[in-house]
Amino acid sequence: MTDLTRLTIAEARTKLRDKEFTATELTDAYLAAIDAANPSLNAYVAVTHDKARAMAKTSDAKLTKGEAGALEGIPLGIKDLFATEGVHTQAASHILDGFKPRYESTVTANLWADGAVMLGKLNMDEFAMGSSNETSYYGPVVNPWRANGSNKQLVPGGSSGGSAAAVSGFLCAGATATDTGGSIRQPAAFTGTVGIKPTYGRCSRWGTVAFASSLDQAGPIARDVRDAAILLKSMASVDAKDTTSVDRPIPDYEAAIGRPIKGMKVGIPKEYRMDGMPEEIEALWQKGIAWLKEAGAEIVDISLPHTKYALPAYYIVAPAEASSNLARYDGVRYGLRVPGKDIVEMYENTRAAGFGREVKRRIMIGTYVLSAGYYDAYYLQAQKVRTLIKKDFEDAFHAGVDVILTPATPSAAFGIADQDMNADPVKMYLNDIFTVTVNMAGLPGIAVPAGLDASGLPLGLQLIGRPFDEETLFQTAHVIEQAAGRFQPQKWW
Repeated sequence: MTDLTRLTIAEARTKLRDKEFTATELTDAYLAAIDAANPSLNAYVAVTHDKARAMAKTSDAKLTKGEAGALEGIPLGIKDLFATEGVHTQAASHILDGFKPRYESTVTANLWADGAVMLGKLNMDEFAMGSSNETSYYGPVVNPWRANGSNKQLVPGGSSGGSAAAVSGFLCAGATATDTGGSIRQPAAFTGTVGIKPTYGRCSRWGTVAFASSLDQAGPIARDVRDAAILLKSMASVDAKDTTSVDRPIPDYEAAIGRPIKGMKVGIPKEYRMDGMPEEIEALWQKGIAWLKEAGAEIVDISLPHTKYALPAYYIVAPAEASSNLARYDGVRYGLRVPGKDIVEMYENTRAAGFGREVKRRIMIGTYVLSAGYYDAYYLQAQKVRTLIKKDFEDAFHAGVDVILTPATPSAAFGIADQDMNADPVKMYLNDIFTVTVNMAGLPGIAVPAGLDASGLPLGLQLIGRPFDEETLFQTAHVIEQAAGRFQPQKWW
């Protein structure tokens, strides 16, 4: 039998229904892979062996009766940001020590309703704040990829680093992730996987630990475009418990794959040609343009003039919302509590011990920009810039552009504990340069593997679509995937 963990979701789905193997066998194959690899990759912070086997057994019964759901028996990893009833949910933070919610997030509930199996909770940057998965209380995740001839450990990107590494390293068939400024697309690009951030409101945020409420959006990381489409169909829904979720029909995203893109207009924004951008990123972009042209798309140059303000505006809006959202962690009701002589000291001691350095930095920035005297100068200005960024995209789409093609990241994966990156937070923040505009405008964006750099590391391209037009993203991403081929790391773990 082929290694079951190497099958895509689409392949596993067919073989499960054809009774070539059972959901229990598939789940056991993944659990064995996790037990062998996790000491090296640190992708999982909790593995739910018993729960996974019980869910797989239920799936086998449904498959036997011919009552299979859309994801029946498919083993998934869940980012530690999603509440899972009775299971470790800590946003990879010390301040939520021991927290096991008594409720299930809407996104995971949707997946379980469709028959998916939970393998465990995936590592991430603490409270989703980071671009390298080095801010986790549980230590950094290691990218399954290595540069040619090197043993140097690389970051998988962040904040959904555990999700990307687990998918890339064959430790789950697919994974849930979240994206506030690039946290699905950047790690997908760093690990040779596909990651889509859907339109804001497409997936419910209920039961997902909040970072920046007006930017956060859940989405899948998968091995190929078809798998990402299958997962998003199950994850997306309107939800009465989240008033920002949108009541629109959810298309069959998988049906969009393979449709021709002849006559489609692809916008190329001149503002994404950054000073000092590595030549191989520019070359990859040109390759992507050529592939889409060959498939019959029309390439048009566009301008998104407010792009240069996106990153600074994002790093005002996101920390402001974080400082408000994270005020609930005080040691009173759940999680870590460090005693003090009175309640104020208890708050201070708990937060000092519970939050990591990067989270503290962002809370401080956010509290500062929201404070009296600075609110108008920073927060209100950033919100005005956000409106202008959104209008740039609207103008491009009104001019007839169907989809926008850009690089996903300014480089390939860098080393864990990289001196340059860790000494200068701004350098780390620049990893989100191509991705934050999409969150600021609430648009859908997909990262798709498009090639390898000179040292054999994966690089990704990003496609940005109109609101709620994820179908066009899947359709176009599939063309790039077909032209570029699939990429997987050489096993060393």
